[in-house]
Amino acid sequence: MGANPHANGGRILRDLNLPDFHEYAVEVKQPATEHRESTRQLGAMLRDVFVKNAESANFRLFCPDETNSNRLNNVFDVENRCFIGRTISIDDHVNPAGRVMEVLSEHLCEGWLEGYLLTGRHGLFATYEAFAMVAASMIVQHTKWLEEATRLEWRVPIASLNILLTSTCWRNDHNGFSHQGPGPIDVMLSKRGTLARIYLPPDANCLLSVADHCFRSRGYVNLIVIDKQPQLQWLDMNTAIEHCLRGASVWHWASNDAGTEPDVVLAAAGDIPTLETVAAAWWLRKIIPELKTRVVNVVDLMTLFTPDAHPHGMEPARFEELFTAARPVIFAFHGYQRAIHEVGHGRPNPDRFHVRGFIEQGTTTTPFDMVVINSMSRFHLCIEALRRSERFANRAPELIEQFKQRITEAVAYSTKHLEDMPEIRDWVWSEV
Repeated sequence: MGANPHANGGRILRDLNLPDFHEYAVEVKQPATEHRESTRQLGAMLRDVFVKNAESANFRLFCPDETNSNRLNNVFDVENRCFIGRTISIDDHVNPAGRVMEVLSEHLCEGWLEGYLLTGRHGLFATYEAFAMVAASMIVQHTKWLEEATRLEWRVPIASLNILLTSTCWRNDHNGFSHQGPGPIDVMLSKRGTLARIYLPPDANCLLSVADHCFRSRGYVNLIVIDKQPQLQWLDMNTAIEHCLRGASVWHWASNDAGTEPDVVLAAAGDIPTLETVAAAWWLRKIIPELKTRVVNVVDLMTLFTPDAHPHGMEPARFEELFTAARPVIFAFHGYQRAIHEVGHGRPNPDRFHVRGFIEQGTTTTPFDMVVINSMSRFHLCIEALRRSERFANRAPELIEQFKQRITEAVAYSTKHLEDMPEIRDWVWSEV
């Protein structure tokens, strides 16, 4: 086996011929005014990855029966599902030479990808977020293999294990609690920083930038988390690239601190937390414009670590530039709350971080009701900001009651009409 050149796949690995991801950009003239399916843009990019690497035949998509569902079906413009058995007339894009490996087994898909990478090729494992946990132990073992491989000089680095988690805990249509679980983030946080990467792009342009970076990388496990449903688009491509390079940045257009010390920092990591955070900033500006807020968005979760804990960790001065030295931070997070406290360990004044995230409350319900039952809605974030703002302690109780009433009204409406209130469902950014 050792004599086979594929046994040391890095030696025969060829770079992917990647298309220019700018070509798939969503035009964003004004932030948060138009909805798009972000993963559909990635699907178009993947289609052309197949085209540009057809001759070398060194790229495959691995997906447990969800390629269409995850909005990646543009790949079927040029590729087929691989199946070497007998086909029938109603089979959809099925062919023995197909390079889309689609079978309803997370174990099988992840294992296939591992073998494909180890033998010198490239790929992407795309799956529903909750069901990535089915293959979590396999991902962990691959990470351990990568760590051991770095200690052997003769082992040449292989392409990274790239994982796209979509159909997330916050957006599941007709699916319920069984499909709601952000556990893969916690799994990856336990791995060494030299190998583990977690990206939470808030929109399509950030997703494209992150995907391009991950496909070019070597020797990592890259976790990309973003939903497939139509969502507001925040950043034009140039701004998105800069944001992704920084890993986290202030969204000045959504802030009203004008570069001064804010009363409170509103931070978010993840697409739905970003929506609720920016909407919270909008509501606070509308109801109490004197309250100075700073909106911070995090796309690379590992930047929150200290530099000695992870190579992507922010230096203290940069961390303070974003989150201030002492102001309260209301942090809306895609996953379990404890993750933010973990990555923020070692930062000054950690008690000022008040995290809202998934608290294992799930069901088949409306999108806004999901954030309500997990106490991460825009109105919950507004309430938390008012509670933590010392400058407006006298006015806070009255305003908090107003936001509590809005929560009550929203829940009553969705219970009666089985959809969210128009002012929530159709909310877009505007100057108030």
